[in-house]
Amino acid sequence: MINVNLDWREALPHPDERVEYEFWTNSNDECGPKCDSQIDFVKSFKGVAQVLEKKGCTQFTPHYITWYCPEAFILSKQCKSQCINHGRYCAPDPEQDFNNGYDGKDVVVQNLRQVCVFKVAKEHKKPWLGWDYVIDFTIRCPMKEKKYTKECADGVIKSLGLDHKAIDKCIGDPDVDEENPLLKAEQDAQIGKNSRGDVTILPTLVINNRQYRGKLDKGAILKALCASFRETTEPAVCLSEDIQTNECLENNGGCWQDKAANITACKNTFRGRVCECLVVKGVKFVGDGYTHCEASGSGRCEINNGGCWKDIRDGRTYSACTDEGCKCPDGFKGDGKHKCEDIDECKERTACQCKECKCKNTWGSYECGCSGGLLYMKEHDTCISKNGATEIGWGFLWVIFFGVVAARVAGYAVYKYRIRRNMDSEIRAIMAQYMPLDNQGDVHSHSHHIEM
Repeated sequence: MINVNLDWREALPHPDERVEYEFWTNSNDECGPKCDSQIDFVKSFKGVAQVLEKKGCTQFTPHYITWYCPEAFILSKQCKSQCINHGRYCAPDPEQDFNNGYDGKDVVVQNLRQVCVFKVAKEHKKPWLGWDYVIDFTIRCPMKEKKYTKECADGVIKSLGLDHKAIDKCIGDPDVDEENPLLKAEQDAQIGKNSRGDVTILPTLVINNRQYRGKLDKGAILKALCASFRETTEPAVCLSEDIQTNECLENNGGCWQDKAANITACKNTFRGRVCECLVVKGVKFVGDGYTHCEASGSGRCEINNGGCWKDIRDGRTYSACTDEGCKCPDGFKGDGKHKCEDIDECKERTACQCKECKCKNTWGSYECGCSGGLLYMKEHDTCISKNGATEIGWGFLWVIFFGVVAARVAGYAVYKYRIRRNMDSEIRAIMAQYMPLDNQGDVHSHSHHIEM
């Protein structure tokens, strides 16, 4: 008997919300079936790669393998034809003929140009244009037609609206005897670090710093990328039917759902499905996702009445939904979620308790009346005589009337008295200024007689 254990922890890259991947390739198009396979993959995968880049789901970096020429052979014909920057960066001759066709240094320069195109496009917030350049250059500037040149490459760059001068500056001078920062970084990246091995063959795909081992085609690579996302964060392209199965289509994936409101906790993922309460129209649902999910917070009653009881009768609507939860409204009793029953206020003697009162229960409320032609006063929960109420009412009105009349008469009398008194005082004061009073005359004459 043979026991087989499958451990995916080492097979899949560590997942997160963004996938970083590298593709080690070559701009050479005259290396036979291997080059044809590479360019066919790039053509088929370009559309998916650009969608992922535009949505910010991935970060793609192109890489190109180079090697250096031993110092003892720098001046040899082989190194001069295959290397740039004084033997520092080399590539094999495309035709394996140092005397005919293109040389290895032409490939190194074009590789560097493609790195710079991606770099400049990324700086301009349009990294997906690098894919367009690679495909357009392959179609418009093939080696077979003797168009694998800088002039043809410049035409492609201009047609894509990229910064031509910035790319030339990035490339630098291939004949100078000094290091090129980008090509030096490429050589350093070839060396394996930690769990990542050296990059020694072309093509090589690296996903989340792990080398991919498998068939180089669109479907296989897309699945490898999708498996590298953290579950539930995969882009829509990873959930298409041609690369995965939608487990939510059968029995709702075993998750909670509200068919009436068309709400489900089942969320399809690349690896399977998860049962997770969701947010609908800004309202958050909470629960385990398997057996229940409930709306919470303000606005919860706008969605399926918050999962609470609700009923309409005779044009009247009652709901148990509140911002705090499900609670039966006044006049009802129950759990508030599945049912609320009308309270019979008449039977429970919570209303119309006076001796002459007559109680009639209604849905959600009650109505009170009185026997013997009496009038019901709801504020006091009592019955009074209609006639007595009328007599008392008219008597009260007469009292008010006569009281008002008496008050006005008294007020008028006071007013007249005060006006008259004030006028008398003013007249006396005026008269005192222009004629002496009787007592004042006597005093004056008496004083004059004494002087005589």
